Amino acid sequence: MENHNLPTEDLKTYGIIKEDLTFSEKLSTEDVRKFLRGYTIVADNDRNRATFQLTDNNTQLKVIFLERDKSLSEILKQSKEKVQYTDIKDLSKSPADWNIEKKAFIFDKENNKTVEFDCIKNATELTAIIADQKDLQELGRYKSELQKLKNYLSDKIDQYPEIAKAIANDINIVSRKLDSVTRISIEDKRMQNSINSDVQINVNDRDRYEDANRVQENEEQQQEEKRRFRR
Repeated sequence: MENHNLPTEDLKTYGIIKEDLTFSEKLSTEDVRKFLRGYTIVADNDRNRATFQLTDNNTQLKVIFLERDKSLSEILKQSKEKVQYTDIKDLSKSPADWNIEKKAFIFDKENNKTVEFDCIKNATELTAIIADQKDLQELGRYKSELQKLKNYLSDKIDQYPEIAKAIANDINIVSRKLDSVTRISIEDKRMQNSINSDVQINVNDRDRYEDANRVQENEEQQQEEKRRFRR
């Protein structure tokens, strides 16, 4: 890749490089290295997100402005309590365009940070993480978000016949995860019902209750006999 033909004026406009043509201190050496190799720089500010990528052999700067339906600070704060979902809209496209991405934010307690997942690109990993929480309410929330995403994609597939195959592939991914979540929910409910049933038996089974009482009475009698023997 060529680096001497960088779109310096555009890079200055967005604060990626300074007037002396050095890169911003906000970017690490690794960030700069990846950026020059075609990786995307992401800048977040409240509900807004901007992405920057060099194209055409590093001679053009591709800029995309996105908007969340929630502020980033709100997402990060609430993610410590439960998984947060947000829709990200591409502001460079019209409302009629296919311009929505759904993200999930999960707090990683081990590393003390919130991690972002794409509900399609990271669907397998995201489903596994949520299922591992063993929380039926959280599974229900996830299932609802997947269903809304599927409905959105289904509405779009007829509008964009030229990319219908790609949209259909995304719908298939979401559908498979919906099926997985349904199976997991059923299995978790059965397990919970089994646990509750065992608890009920332990508390209400008259024979078991009386057996337990007899064991306790026998133990008390043995203790009394030991005390008498020691006298």
